[in-house]
Amino acid sequence: MCLRAFVRGKSTIKKMQFVPVCSILRVLDNVRQATIQPIIEKFIKPGTLVNTDEYNIYGQLKEWGYEHKSVCHGRGEYARDKDGDGFHEVHVNTMEGFWSLLRSWLRPHRGISQERLPIYVGFFQFIHNVRKRGNSLLRSLVEVLVCINPEPV
Repeated sequence: MCLRAFVRGKSTIKKMQFVPVCSILRVLDNVRQATIQPIIEKFIKPGTLVNTDEYNIYGQLKEWGYEHKSVCHGRGEYARDKDGDGFHEVHVNTMEGFWSLLRSWLRPHRGISQERLPIYVGFFQFIHNVRKRGNSLLRSLVEVLVCINPEPV
């Protein structure tokens, strides 16, 4: 499962990066290990390999029971080929692409209040996860709206 989180801030959105299978987005009041640990433990199975950038908030992932590899954007590293086979095993490019999509989607909605940001983020999460557009998206939305026993997230 993929966890992505926003942090309420002046004009920046900080992110936690995990390889996606299904996207889970949350707006957080802060980015501290004490805040993200319960979320990570709820949505990511222990032992899972987590690729991140060098942000120090990820420093405890190994102690929390996750395999952890990172790239250092500060040194110009964006992908790493660990075994020399030409396949870059360690990267966060999928997440970088996701954040680019989200920023592009939010751009026309200038002036989103911090109070309403979770609504926009939740709707983007839904659209991203159903991976459908047009009438297919509408059908998926209606299915969710009339669902009698929704799955807890």
